[in-house]
Amino acid sequence: MFNKIRSLLLMQSMIRNTLVVFLVLIAVTGCSPNSEADAEDGVNEIILATTTSTQDSGLLDFLLPKFHAENEYLVKTIAVGTGKALKMAEDGNADVLLVHAPPAEVELVEKGFGIDRTLIMHNDFVIAGPPDDPGGISGMNSATDAFQRIYNTESIFVSRGDDSGTNKKELEFWRGSDIQPEGDFYLESGQGMAATLRIASEKAGYTLTDRATYLANQDNLDLEILVEGDQRLLNIYHVITVNPEKWPQVNYSGAQAFTSFLVSAKTQQLIGDFGVAQYGQPLFFPDADKSVTDLSND
Repeated sequence: MFNKIRSLLLMQSMIRNTLVVFLVLIAVTGCSPNSEADAEDGVNEIILATTTSTQDSGLLDFLLPKFHAENEYLVKTIAVGTGKALKMAEDGNADVLLVHAPPAEVELVEKGFGIDRTLIMHNDFVIAGPPDDPGGISGMNSATDAFQRIYNTESIFVSRGDDSGTNKKELEFWRGSDIQPEGDFYLESGQGMAATLRIASEKAGYTLTDRATYLANQDNLDLEILVEGDQRLLNIYHVITVNPEKWPQVNYSGAQAFTSFLVSAKTQQLIGDFGVAQYGQPLFFPDADKSVTDLSND
């Protein structure tokens, strides 16, 4: 009996000593019991919500290592349709956006969820379709007329159908033709641009795509660019920081650092050079020193 009591007392003493050491370590290091988890989460992480085109084209894979090399922040990229990216900003689930739907972006800023909206770059949308061009749209100067002809000939059209910037632009053209797209000819992928291009290729259908994602995937597609050059096909990208007054938990300093990186002369040159060696043309054109009016007048 005595030995059992002695063992119990020794065990209690060991537990007390261990607890004292643990509390001393906390006091010395200024950590909490959750400090390791906090370090893994990382206060220096930036959540970037962006359109799939910046991911599918390879641009972010090209730029982000350079940002990481120059900054303490680690970027976590969430590539979704622009509509979903804007919703993430409204819900406080992102720190910074890189998106391409100007009217919806302006609305976000007017609501107070986004600030520091800054022009970064542009490229253009094109209508891609099967080489035999059943709708007869090749070479047309008006994208709206091309959409009308696709509808009139009941040629297959594959829409992203995901409220992305590309989907928003596509719907503008249908509205411009007074058409409500529906029926067997109209397919909605509900997916990103690269996946939508693959479906259009498999279905021998048409689709609206940004040029960068098309070029990055063209070797695996049986599609050609059939309509391009319409001023209304301009595709403009802005960076927007999420307003910390709406969502105090956002990493605003990190978002500012990412914005500063994108508008720097060095990064703008990188954006302008991206794709030239591989495709013989840039996939994006840098615009940090311009205004949207300048682009519209080009």
